[in-house]
Amino acid sequence: MKKIFTLVLAVAATLSVSAQRAVESHKFFDNWSLGVYGGAVTPLQDFGLDRSRAVAGLELSKQLTPVIGVGVQAGTGFNTTGSHTVVDNVTAMLIGKANLSNLFCGYKGTPRLFEIEALAGAGMNHFFGCGAEYAVAGQDATSFATKAGLNFNFNLGSAKAWTIGIRPAVVWDMEGGRKMNPEVKYNANNAVLELTAGITYHFKSSNGKNHFTTVKAYDEAQIDALNAKINDLRNNLNAKDADLKAKDQTIRDLQQALNDCRNQKPVVERVVDTKQTMESVVTFRQGKSVVDASQLPNVERIATYLKNHKDAKVIIKGYASPEGSAEINAKIANARAVAVRDILVNKYKIAADRITAEGQGVGNMFSEPDWNRVSICTLDECK
Repeated sequence: MKKIFTLVLAVAATLSVSAQRAVESHKFFDNWSLGVYGGAVTPLQDFGLDRSRAVAGLELSKQLTPVIGVGVQAGTGFNTTGSHTVVDNVTAMLIGKANLSNLFCGYKGTPRLFEIEALAGAGMNHFFGCGAEYAVAGQDATSFATKAGLNFNFNLGSAKAWTIGIRPAVVWDMEGGRKMNPEVKYNANNAVLELTAGITYHFKSSNGKNHFTTVKAYDEAQIDALNAKINDLRNNLNAKDADLKAKDQTIRDLQQALNDCRNQKPVVERVVDTKQTMESVVTFRQGKSVVDASQLPNVERIATYLKNHKDAKVIIKGYASPEGSAEINAKIANARAVAVRDILVNKYKIAADRITAEGQGVGNMFSEPDWNRVSICTLDECK
């Protein structure tokens, strides 16, 4: 019997290895479950409802693979012996489980709605106040026990977090505590039939599920192709980074050039075409628009030129220094241009249609403010 049991476990472990390769690796605290169960127990030999007693217990277990699981059971029986206590015995067992559905049909990534598990266990069974059928009648007794059975499981819910199971099993007293045939370990006289039902909750694992999840298998060719693609993307990214750095440097250079232009002092160049134009400057006293006698030679120069060049014309622009209001300065600037024009017309008999006189307001031609109290006569269209 032991050899058969060992062979079954070896075959199950071998088959579960292939199943384990198809699922994600898990941590120690993954795939744990906690369940409660209850039902009835009756002697295997001459069993009957009148001899059945109630049992209940807890089970903590861990799935090592989709096929193999281990755990511990702690249970108790009520009125299972001739004692005068309600709780007549307690049991603690280490158990091993094999999911036969996954073993022979494979694991698809989620538990099936219905599955069958094989169960085997071993542990201690303690009795309180044994009855006359025991070799130690009237005394407490502890014996080594084994267990074998099947679990018919229904996995419920969209997450398959809950399992309801029907759990028939046979429990043997390996020390022959009963008087009949104590030397035969696996004897019906030293065994009980246990029929229970239970509910189990499967705790959520690090993969976010309440069960094992499968992984997609890739062959070496796919992996090599993906690695080559990753390397190409990295090279493209490095090239784009280099282009981006070069463009950033160009932007910095342009920004520096713009800042240099903004900070550069303006350079004013005055170009006078002496072949085509001639200028004469007439200065005025502050707030005055009357041409002083000292400035008449400058006016006469313009008149002489106009007389000698019948096609030439003159443009007179009047300016004022910045003192005073803008309105008064504008009037003074215009009056200064008109004063020069009137001398040319009235004294030197220059035709008025050859003269343009206009005020320009406050002038900024010269660095000294006083120098801008002027009328500038410019000749053009010389022949």
